[in-house]
Formats: sequence, C-alpha cells, structure tokens
Amino acid sequence: MKIKPVEEIQNALQPIADEMQIEIVEVEFKQGKEPALTVYIDMEGGVDLNACERFHRAIDPILDEVDPTLGAPYTLNVSSPGLDRPLKTARDFEKSKGEKVEVKLYAPMKGKKFFEGTLVSYDEHCVEILDKKETLKIEKAKIAKICRAIDFSGLE
Repeated sequence: MKIKPVEEIQNALQPIADEMQIEIVEVEFKQGKEPALTVYIDMEGGVDLNACERFHRAIDPILDEVDPTLGAPYTLNVSSPGLDRPLKTARDFEKSKGEKVEVKLYAPMKGKKFFEGTLVSYDEHCVEILDKKETLKIEKAKIAKICRAIDFSGLE
C-alpha cells in the first residue's frame, strides 16, 4: 500500500494540535492485513481517554482531506505514548533532564548492560547520567533503549 510521508501527515495535523495544546509525539503507519495510522500525543497533565477521543474527532476531517493512504481503508488510532516510551527527540531528553532514566545497552559497559540514574545532560552524540555517585557518559549509538524510570513504590 502506498502512503503519504508521515511528516506530511503530521504537518497537516499540527495546527489542530497547537490549538488544543497537544504535542504530537509521533505519527506511525503500520501496514499489513489491517493498516493503521497511529498518532501518539502528549499534553500538560498527561493524556486520558477523553483527550484521545477529542483529538481523534478533531483530526478525522483533516485526514479525510489529506487522504494519507490515497483512498485505501485504514484505522485511525490516537494514543498516549506510554510512561515507558523510549526517549528519541531532543524535546524528550529536555523534558526528562533531572529525572531518573533507565538505559539498556547493546553491549556491556563496565560489565553491565543496564544502568539507572538521573539524566544530567545530553547532546546529539552522548547522554550523561548520574548512576549512584558516578557520572557516566554513554554514546547514543551504544544505547539500545533509554526511557524514564517508573517508580511503583508509592502505589500501595
């Protein structure tokens, strides 16, 4: 199935997102038996089902005009990216600065493939985390996944 570039789709949806004070985190199209266009959103205070539904209704007519699949049927999903989503963009890293993160590596560093610590800084090549009392500088190319650490201790 031929589809329009996700950047074009996101650009068409961006004015509505801005108006609703919603951040479009990612636009993803999955092909297969049941093709689906998923728009991951975030907003101040978090995303709930009502926010997803409101945004879905607001972008539906725009997507009819944009016709991302050039007439082929697809399912539209609007979703939260989830608490454990990987940090990908500079904005993701900036929002997570000073927060606890989990870092999984492709290969061991100092005998370990998993680190947890506070995100101190980042640039296009490296991230720096404070792991216990040691600051670690890790090349992004060596990171399999980096995401915010989720603390379940206060959920009792």
